[in-house]
Amino acid sequence: MTAATLVVAVSRPWFWPVSWVPAYLGTVLADGRWLPADLPRALVALLVLGPLVWGAVLAQNDLHDLASDRANPRKATAPLVTGAVNETTLRSWYRRIALACLVAALLVGPLFVLGVAGVLLLGWAYSAPPLRLKTRPGWDVTVNALVVGVVSPAAGWSITRDPWDFPWQFGLIGLLFAAALYVPTTVTDLPADEGAGDNTFAVRFGARAAYVTGLTLWAAALVLCVACAAADVVVPRSTLTGQLVTIPVLLTAYAILTRRPSIPRLAVLSLFFAIPTVGYALAIVG
Repeated sequence: MTAATLVVAVSRPWFWPVSWVPAYLGTVLADGRWLPADLPRALVALLVLGPLVWGAVLAQNDLHDLASDRANPRKATAPLVTGAVNETTLRSWYRRIALACLVAALLVGPLFVLGVAGVLLLGWAYSAPPLRLKTRPGWDVTVNALVVGVVSPAAGWSITRDPWDFPWQFGLIGLLFAAALYVPTTVTDLPADEGAGDNTFAVRFGARAAYVTGLTLWAAALVLCVACAAADVVVPRSTLTGQLVTIPVLLTAYAILTRRPSIPRLAVLSLFFAIPTVGYALAIVG
């Protein structure tokens, strides 16, 4: 494979929508329209929040997770695991991609640069010693939930609006949903992480506790959405009836699909999650 192909493989394109979707919702909330008011800056932000950020964060993660990745079937094709790339090269790629992140972020705005720098810092803290928050149960969930559920939509919002005006209620909803979606992934990787001595949330508390925690977070997010809709704050009141109809479906889907989580099951759960996501965007745009 060429170097470009390997860089893309490291950045895992299937992860890019994980930050793109909440960032896009942030732009919809900020502008009240389907296309961002400042499309050129939004396209640069798309590049930063997709291949560049994920390339840097996942390169850092691969460097420090090699022991568990070798025992994890889900990571069997990772370039570092297969030997297609070595650690020295991957470190060089990390530095270059991280620098490209910050330079490109400058085209969006100085505050956007600070947000991107924060994401890169959290990615380092999650993967690298001495902090290595991946092995600190609770912190592993919190870091991922913050990046996906709060920082990503705030980044989308900040393309055209001041970041300090970002509604905290939207951030809290995003935090709860992102945490609920991340917790089951610690169960899918439990055997590999346990074998490598990585004390993740599921390793520390067990699959059963992870299931209950995820379901509780998911339910809390849905309840908060209803409360916001009832108050007509951040979530339009027009979505209230639809939410009351879909909540039982979403709770049931989560309860079934995360009972024995796998990547295909979590992908199906993401499709269920798309129902209220699209409904929300439709209500905002009108």
